[in-house]
Amino acid sequence: MLEAATRRLDTNDRLKLARSVEETAAKQLDLRYPNRQLRANVEFNTAVLLEAIGLPRALYTATFAVGRIIGWLAHIEEQRRKGRLIRPTSKYIGSLPSAS
Repeated sequence: MLEAATRRLDTNDRLKLARSVEETAAKQLDLRYPNRQLRANVEFNTAVLLEAIGLPRALYTATFAVGRIIGWLAHIEEQRRKGRLIRPTSKYIGSLPSAS
């Protein structure tokens, strides 16, 4: 959806350049981290769209944050109800670095 919107607004081939950068980055990440599929997230496409509509780059971070505020507030409310700070739990299953 973001790409389609950008395509309609793109008069300077921003999308073509962005796709080229994304493809090159994906290839480099595949070489460096062959067991992990690392790809650009939604903010990559959002940045291209924001540039196409002429939003100043200084406002990108605030614009990205606006979309996350409701989630942040939901986490705060959940933590208040439970009376404790909630931290995600995880277990590292990778190999440990060798002692050199």
